[in-house]
Amino acid sequence: MFLLVGLGNPGQKYARTRHNVGFDVVDRLGERWGIAVTRSSSQSLVGDGLVKNERAVLMKPQAYVNRSGGPVRAAMDFYKVPLENVLVVHDELEVPFGRVRVKRGGGHGGHNGLRDLNQHLGPDYPRVRVGTGRPPEGWDPADFVLARWREDEGQEVLRMIERAADAMESVITDGVDATMNRFNGEAPQGGD
Repeated sequence: MFLLVGLGNPGQKYARTRHNVGFDVVDRLGERWGIAVTRSSSQSLVGDGLVKNERAVLMKPQAYVNRSGGPVRAAMDFYKVPLENVLVVHDELEVPFGRVRVKRGGGHGGHNGLRDLNQHLGPDYPRVRVGTGRPPEGWDPADFVLARWREDEGQEVLRMIERAADAMESVITDGVDATMNRFNGEAPQGGD
């Protein structure tokens, strides 16, 4: 079984923001596989079913990004999912906009959601990192990630969400290393 976790903040105030792209990817996976991510459990919205013929729980923690670790740990324990089968998708300032990168473990890089996950799970879970790029000069990174995507970014954001969902499916079927080889060297479809 896999636990597919999208990071984001609950509520309409944060919908379609850069910080909520993890929620958007999990919602896209739910659409692809007919899994409604609507049931309340472990301070999260969850749904379960088959993804690529593997049992999976799709999860959107509702305790805000910086407190995601507790709900994810509770779900891991409840569903008895080993750490290597917990896959987290999140926004990433250090990945250029339009790109998707896969990583096994590591530090938090200043991302408060990853910081909290690392405290509750340890650092070794696989991640799908969705590129927001760095904020413009003079824009605080916290404000940048909490802002909505610009209108002119819309089509590239949709492509990026699709690629991130593809990457999560690839981790399930092909493993982390093969998925890293497939996704980490690719330029976005629209080019750089």
